[in-house]
Amino acid sequence: MSAARHAAPVHPDRWMRVTPEGLYVEPGGFHVDPVRPVDRAVVTHGHADHARPGHRHVLATPATLAIMRQRLGEGAGGSLQPLGYGEAVRVGDTTVRLVPAGHVLGSAQVVIEHGGARIVVSGDYKRAPDRTCAPFEPVPCDVFVTEATFGLPVFRHPPDHGEIGRLLHSLEVFPERSHVVGAYALGKCQRLLTLLRAAGYDRPVYLHGALLALCELYRGFGVELGELRPATVAAKDELRGAVVLAPPGAIADRWARRLSDPVVALASGWMRVRQRARQRGVELPLVISDHADWDELTRTLRDVGAPEVWVTHGREEALVHQATRMGIRARALALVGFEEEGA
Repeated sequence: MSAARHAAPVHPDRWMRVTPEGLYVEPGGFHVDPVRPVDRAVVTHGHADHARPGHRHVLATPATLAIMRQRLGEGAGGSLQPLGYGEAVRVGDTTVRLVPAGHVLGSAQVVIEHGGARIVVSGDYKRAPDRTCAPFEPVPCDVFVTEATFGLPVFRHPPDHGEIGRLLHSLEVFPERSHVVGAYALGKCQRLLTLLRAAGYDRPVYLHGALLALCELYRGFGVELGELRPATVAAKDELRGAVVLAPPGAIADRWARRLSDPVVALASGWMRVRQRARQRGVELPLVISDHADWDELTRTLRDVGAPEVWVTHGREEALVHQATRMGIRARALALVGFEEEGA
């Protein structure tokens, strides 16, 4: 039997490292979600803090590439290589697969194999059901790279159908008032729409202009959103008692003043923190997140069964401590440049 077959796996810390651009896979010659333009990038999903412009070559799921083309135009990348879920491709001396992350449409975990070892870079993910994207798929691995956006025990997200129920109850109590809901353009907006439809709300939903294009893109990928209308051209009386979705930054500015005595809501995992809701003038905080909460993070560590975990961004110290208590070697990578979009 050859010496190569007896060789011990090459641990990922010998071939993946943190650079100023982000995580670099040396034997593959590529970065994962680089924060600066690079020669080769593998992109987990289309949010702006992960899908940056200016890379020479980009590999991602077809939906993520479509989102990047829409949001970044020619900046999406010099050449764009689609890779479907579960397909494997050789990149340098590595094998790369993309599997669902359950975060937004097209979101993926990057499964990288080299030297007999497997590392999974999960990107952003959640475990809660979501009709707008494929569910998270646990992949056994030697090292699991995880986010920790909500990596504190205080963050335990309630069931999303209950939060939508609170919005529908408010519509019943205040039928004369518009309900303007702050929602990120990619992922959160479309998820809210599918939750409303699943709860039986079949009236038109009005959208801020900044949300319309991505909703059409989701429809192109087969996600049914119901009847949508642009809010900017609707009469004030038409918006009375209606649901209006808008970017979070628009719910308290001049754009919202044209609405009929609006109930201001915001859908985000951060709405668990009452002070954040008060600071933003939110009357109806909806705790609906596209990131894993504390229980989902710790459950995922158990599900993937990795003996080692690297934490990329968020509440790193708490999750590192918890992983250690679970008998998992853990360390923080302290990556910078990742924000709250889609929280």
